[in-house]
Amino acid sequence: MINLYGQEISKLEELLISRGQKKYRATQLYIWMYEKLAKNFDDMSDVSKSFREELKRDFCLTLPKIYRKQVSQDGTIKLLLELEDGNKIETAMLPYSYGRAICVTSQVGCNMACAFCASGLLKKNRNLSAEEMVGQVMVMNELLTEQGEKITHVVVMGTGEPFDNYDNVMDFVRIINHPKALAIGARHITISTCGLIDGIKKYAHEGLQTNLAISLHAPNDELRNKLMPVNKVYPLKKLFEAIEYYESFANRRVTFEYILLKGVNDTLEHAEQLAKLINNASTYIVNLIPYNPVDENSFQRSDDKRVHEFYSYLKKKHINVTIRKEFGNDIDAACGQLRAKEYGKTNN
Repeated sequence: MINLYGQEISKLEELLISRGQKKYRATQLYIWMYEKLAKNFDDMSDVSKSFREELKRDFCLTLPKIYRKQVSQDGTIKLLLELEDGNKIETAMLPYSYGRAICVTSQVGCNMACAFCASGLLKKNRNLSAEEMVGQVMVMNELLTEQGEKITHVVVMGTGEPFDNYDNVMDFVRIINHPKALAIGARHITISTCGLIDGIKKYAHEGLQTNLAISLHAPNDELRNKLMPVNKVYPLKKLFEAIEYYESFANRRVTFEYILLKGVNDTLEHAEQLAKLINNASTYIVNLIPYNPVDENSFQRSDDKRVHEFYSYLKKKHINVTIRKEFGNDIDAACGQLRAKEYGKTNN
């Protein structure tokens, strides 16, 4: 059966037309699914009975199930969701002052093998479909509705490499952005990549006003090769060429994510190298991220003094820099950590 939550509006229109229905039916279904929150087709009172029977026969409105839920004292909600095939994925809601942001997973497991990351402890099983990504937002919204709130911002920064699942991620973005669906503004949507340059260049031509974040985490190739194996295929020179290409077409500034690891990438020498690496573009933003330790590796969190020294150095070099606010420290805060614990940390 076809899950309607995975149907981008233009594709749904084509599908319905091919089945002898009118084009407007797609918008009609979107309104019932996303605005009226219909749980089944019989609730769609202005849809003809014959069409409802067709929908029940060939389509579904299936969402992931909550397998485990953690709620932090700061209001962070972390879910382990079970998919129809039994696979489990994480998603988290972060309660910022400006709105409620959800961190969406794009793959079951991850093959990027970043040395510091809990997500890579379990290798990629498969890509998520668009409906499974939309489902993460819908399930979290159901929980937030009880508090009179809803998701306002989306970051595709959960488990997986979004540009390794490019087409499904693009369908997901267009669905949640559509005014008759979740109507999440394009500038409230961010996609994060480890640096797959083909995906970055392709993304430049999507015509979207969404945000792009690059997981950088090192200011030179030698260190980045050790922390992020993807750098051996796409070294910094190629990565920055792709970023410049993206900016020239998309006209959107790029954010660099930089996790600070004690004694690894957090010295003032590293800060100097980072400033030189990106100083040719004042539109870049560096987002410094305090590390959430993972039991399976030896990396440690930089102390607060070092974080602020790193931050201050970049500021003095006129780099746009922020320190990410931390959430969920009293639960499994690191991306992929809850799922890794559920599966005993490895697939072996």
